[in-house]
Amino acid sequence: MNRSLTIQQFYKSIRGRINLKIIADNGFSENKVLTSSGLNKPGLALSGYFKDFVSKSLQLLTNAEISFINDQFKSGNTKNFEKLCKLPIPAFIIQGKKSVSEQFIDLCISNSIPVYRTTKTFSKLYYEVSNYLDDFFAPSTQIHGSLVDVHGTGLLIMGRSSIGKSEIALDLVERGHRLVADDVVTIQKKNENVLIGKSGGEYTPFMEIRGLGILNVKEMFGTRAIRMQKRVELVIQLDDWKKEIEYERLGIEDDNIKILGVELPRVKLPIFPGKNITVIAEAIALNLHLKVYGYNAGAEFNKILLKKMKKQQKLSRYLSKDYE
Repeated sequence: MNRSLTIQQFYKSIRGRINLKIIADNGFSENKVLTSSGLNKPGLALSGYFKDFVSKSLQLLTNAEISFINDQFKSGNTKNFEKLCKLPIPAFIIQGKKSVSEQFIDLCISNSIPVYRTTKTFSKLYYEVSNYLDDFFAPSTQIHGSLVDVHGTGLLIMGRSSIGKSEIALDLVERGHRLVADDVVTIQKKNENVLIGKSGGEYTPFMEIRGLGILNVKEMFGTRAIRMQKRVELVIQLDDWKKEIEYERLGIEDDNIKILGVELPRVKLPIFPGKNITVIAEAIALNLHLKVYGYNAGAEFNKILLKKMKKQQKLSRYLSKDYE
């Protein structure tokens, strides 16, 4: 989904992290919008070279840029700055204590560009702003299911409505695991192959159990029973049992599902009365740990089976030629 962020929202969210102060903003920040992450230093653009200039990103001015701006205004060379400020620049952020020309501030005001200042170091500023914007604009989606931290593994439980996802999540919490989200899970892609899941809206420890009603997991089991977010590492797909379908028996064949372009391992579990899905979910989490450390139980069992078959074939061939 495409997201946008007003500069006013950005300022309110980030000011505490980097001690951001307003230099010029006569209400401009309400209408200035960011549509992508990124923090740009307009070095070449200040000198009049605008090719490949990312004008829709936040513009960062450090001591070098400010010295150049001040020198150019003293010399009366303002043409490039006037052209620069005509572009759709969301805002300027000045880093450091160095004073910038009042004429430059006036130029920004006349073009409705907010200007802010922070005395935080460049590395701290860049880290905090980039992290915030990357998080805000990270690709995201919402999935109907339950996300539980089981033995440190983020298990996303999916399946048709009323198949029992919440009941399994509740059972896992009762056994000492931690609920992240129930019913609606918001998943964000943090980088190339990392998905982070959290509650669909504002975090809530409530969950609905059909026939019982609403439960507050935090109040019932304590704060150790919940967590705000968790990396999604494996999907458990709950399906209605169908005898005509042949389900995986050995666990040798990998089954994957793509979420936001990231492939996750998936285990399809057929549901029928009497099947203890909770214990199986715990076993799935622990089995994933073993696979991460290089041990695959299905592959190991298959290796032993093949070795035994070869031994039996060898014995059969020997006995077939034994005429005594």
